[in-house]
Amino acid sequence: MKVKKITEVMGAKVYTDSGDYFGEIEEANLQENKIDGWRIKVSSAVMSLIGGARGVIIPHQFVRAISDIFIINKAALPASEELEDDVEDLI
Repeated sequence: MKVKKITEVMGAKVYTDSGDYFGEIEEANLQENKIDGWRIKVSSAVMSLIGGARGVIIPHQFVRAISDIFIINKAALPASEELEDDVEDLI
């Protein structure tokens, strides 16, 4: 397993586990020297689907993989059922 520095993943693209583009990593939230969550700047297509918010915080436990891209569990997204339906309508 390769360990990455937090600075290496800033700006990394974020996708859901179903392959939908979600946004980019903007910041890591730390608590007691451990990663607690990730602030993600959402893409403009997703922004309108989550009430106009420019970003969301995803708890670290919902991150499935970190490499050149992030893969997050779609269940972690706000209103994930509505988002899934709306994203499918866009495609």
